[in-house]
Amino acid sequence: MEAGVARKLQYPTWIESESFGRKPTGSLRFGRRLWEDQKVRVVVSAHFPVQASSNRNRSVSFEVSCSSYKNFSASTLESGSFHAPYDETLTLKNKSQEIEPYLNGHSVYLVGLMGSGKTTVGKILSHVLSYSFIDSDTLIEQEVNGMSVAEIFKLHGENFFRKKESEVLQGLSSKKKLVVSTGGGAVVWDQNWNYMQKKGISVWLDVPLEALAQRIAAVGTHSRPLLHHEPGDPYTKALKRLSYLLEQRGKNYAKANARVSLEEIAGKLGYTDVSDLTPTEIAIEALEQIEGYLKKEGGMAIAGL
Repeated sequence: MEAGVARKLQYPTWIESESFGRKPTGSLRFGRRLWEDQKVRVVVSAHFPVQASSNRNRSVSFEVSCSSYKNFSASTLESGSFHAPYDETLTLKNKSQEIEPYLNGHSVYLVGLMGSGKTTVGKILSHVLSYSFIDSDTLIEQEVNGMSVAEIFKLHGENFFRKKESEVLQGLSSKKKLVVSTGGGAVVWDQNWNYMQKKGISVWLDVPLEALAQRIAAVGTHSRPLLHHEPGDPYTKALKRLSYLLEQRGKNYAKANARVSLEEIAGKLGYTDVSDLTPTEIAIEALEQIEGYLKKEGGMAIAGL
């Protein structure tokens, strides 16, 4: 929270308050300079109507009154608003409990381009839902004597890999209470959609291409076989290939039951860069989108409700 004072003072950075709904007052902490200069005691004395744009940001109106031990008389300094912080972990837990009756044990399949965070977000979701986490690429590697995905592509080709991928998804399709991180190209074969949506809910992690390219370039492209033949520096290689893949697969990703757009999450939370989002914030949005889908007629039928 920032409040202006008639004089140039160092502004406060946070607010202490009990329950906004119950108490009309709170207190502000000012910077060292203000305390040394004036020893000002500032009291928030106003109503705190909460204007919730989402369940993660609370915009609170306020007025600040000030009294001091020296020259200031009590007066209203400024009105404005601030965003009250929230507990990500608690929000995630509460949301998981809300959707549990709707989810009804059905598995969650995460789809999206390489580097979109399917593994990271998937592990968070599996933990909070008390599901098992499965990485389909890891299962494929185990099926081929521990050979890495890059090695499989190099020695056996992409078509061999896709067949193995489809076999793995078929095997998982009869199981419940899984969060499955799928390969970026799993959406290309139509039968894979039948496997994923037979007893599961598919979720597309939609990340801007520039952000994906930055992520991939930061860790290197050696483990991404589809990037090996692109010229240029890591970022340029990644961006060029990702653009092509999205053009080819975009309609396939759009078949997912739910879409998690990082740009939309950033907009709701007031971030200018999707890279500022935490994996937990993305997981919360995933649960919200799953809940929205399951509350629709089609989703309720899949969930057996």
